[in-house]
Amino acid sequence: MTADLSHDELHAQAKRREFTLVPGSPVNLLEFDLETLTALCERLGEKRFRAVQLFRWIHQRGCANFDDMSDLAKSLREKLKGVACVKAMEVVSQHVSADGTIKWLFDVGGGNVIESVFIPEDDRGTLCISTQAGCAMGCRFCSTGHQGFSRNLTTGEIIGQLWFAEHFLRQRLQRDERVISNAVMMGMGEPLQNYAALVPALKMMLDDHAYGLSRRRVTVSTSGLVKKMDLLGLECPVALAVSLHAPNNALRDYLVPLNIKHPLEELMPACVSYLAYAPRDFITFEYCMLDDVNDSDALARELVQLVKYYGHSVSWCKFNLIPFNPFPASGLHRSKPERVLAFARILSEAGITTTVRKTRGDDIDAACGQLAGDVVDRTRVTVRIARQRRVELPSHSAVDAKI
Repeated sequence: MTADLSHDELHAQAKRREFTLVPGSPVNLLEFDLETLTALCERLGEKRFRAVQLFRWIHQRGCANFDDMSDLAKSLREKLKGVACVKAMEVVSQHVSADGTIKWLFDVGGGNVIESVFIPEDDRGTLCISTQAGCAMGCRFCSTGHQGFSRNLTTGEIIGQLWFAEHFLRQRLQRDERVISNAVMMGMGEPLQNYAALVPALKMMLDDHAYGLSRRRVTVSTSGLVKKMDLLGLECPVALAVSLHAPNNALRDYLVPLNIKHPLEELMPACVSYLAYAPRDFITFEYCMLDDVNDSDALARELVQLVKYYGHSVSWCKFNLIPFNPFPASGLHRSKPERVLAFARILSEAGITTTVRKTRGDDIDAACGQLAGDVVDRTRVTVRIARQRRVELPSHSAVDAKI
């Protein structure tokens, strides 16, 4: 985990719990979960409880200066200063919305800038966290996907967003207690495509020696990487949100290209299977409301049939209808409010718990689907999207749910 290692090498080392200690090239302790931090302390000739103390100083107290870690032995502090540091990403800018939402842009090097968003509510504080610089999924309605993909974030870059935001907000609000109660992996990127770095970060969020978040209040959003959903259920079951956006393969192929690889016949059973491990008794389906694309009464009724077919009832899922946040490159438009309400009514009357997401932070481009940062694309995104647009949108009468 020295400064000259590539990000792929960082991921490989983190997975093997390996690291190199080189004076003058310090390891960043934000990359270390408690298990790896224990291995570090043992290598420095210290006992396990020192790792727990150090972990608490870093994550519970937000301390980056070893000299301030007063209950650590001075000898350990001197050893750490020679080989380690606690360093978050540089903040490029901060934007505060009229509704209190805060968006930060973080420099992750190589010309890449990622975004994180804090959303305050009366009963909770939610941080929307990025897991990749860009995204390779290419969903039609997402501005991040139109930027392309540069690289996966490291564990330290994922948890570093929470580390910075939590302790910045405590200082800003003059509070000692926790400010962020919910963490959602709904920022830039497909979280499960960065599985090796994601899971250690999730475990740090849940760890009582770090942030102590409830599994019910940590959510991973995925466009449907089925095998990684199965792994997440076994390794680190947190709340799951699935980007559905269509009730049939023809329409979902158009909106979410991953559906071509993992069609609904694979995705829906994987969602039902995840319930055996999930901290909640339902899966959340996200549904971006697109004018005259996926918002008809007929498609709402098709959704009802879809969830009934795979779950044998409608109680196993919840729908979150998301007003589309337009951007010029999409060529799409937001559904009218009355159309959203009519769509929601059909789902609700069928017994499906349905909510309409409140738009937050749209005046600072911090609303759902708007996070774009600044990414050095390595995926020829303009070519991919141009090819995708040559595919004709299926008409409502032509689509076949195949259930």
